[in-house]
Amino acid sequence: MSYRILLAEDEPTLRNTTAEYLRKQGFTVDAVWDGEEAVWAVTNNRYDAVILDIMMPKKNGQDVCRFIREKYDVPVIFLTALNQEDVIIESYEIGADEYVTKPFSNAVLAAKVNALISRYHGLTVQSGIVREGRLVIEPARRRVTVNGTVANLSPKEYELLLLLIENRGHILSRAQILDLVWGSDYAGYERTVDNHIKKLRIALGTEGAHIGTAIKAGYYWEGET
Repeated sequence: MSYRILLAEDEPTLRNTTAEYLRKQGFTVDAVWDGEEAVWAVTNNRYDAVILDIMMPKKNGQDVCRFIREKYDVPVIFLTALNQEDVIIESYEIGADEYVTKPFSNAVLAAKVNALISRYHGLTVQSGIVREGRLVIEPARRRVTVNGTVANLSPKEYELLLLLIENRGHILSRAQILDLVWGSDYAGYERTVDNHIKKLRIALGTEGAHIGTAIKAGYYWEGET
């Protein structure tokens, strides 16, 4: 199966060489040069992954990512020369799945794309419905409802919820959560977990109270069996 990728990068040589390398790895690649084109492409096509430069004309990559997270469930990778800590943290907080800084290895980028797609498809093909108190989780649709109302979860919030429920009663450290949700190669910050937990609690409404905090230890799910 050939997966389809959107690559949004305004530097022509980098865009062309990266797109060509990914095509040689078997991906179908649509390459655009600005943020508005990226939004149009995502709106009119179905992608298995999206790679975004941050500093693009017309609409920057973070704004494109915000647009995607409001409407679509697709892995997003930032590909950028910006490596400031605050920019990296903000990028993950708005929904990025990976953050790759330039210069980079095309082989490593392709591996990250493959890993993300596999992770997303692995969650998608799960069958069965999970009922947890007033929560209903439909893995086949990656949908969560609370008292019949759809909870608007980002992909990472969804994975975090499943992880907590699957490990009901066990305290998971921030480092463990980063490894299991973001991946072992994620060189991120434990504050990312705290921010996602906060957003998940809000999104789950009254059911967010089932997410417990173990001071200086981590988080756990204290739900119904």
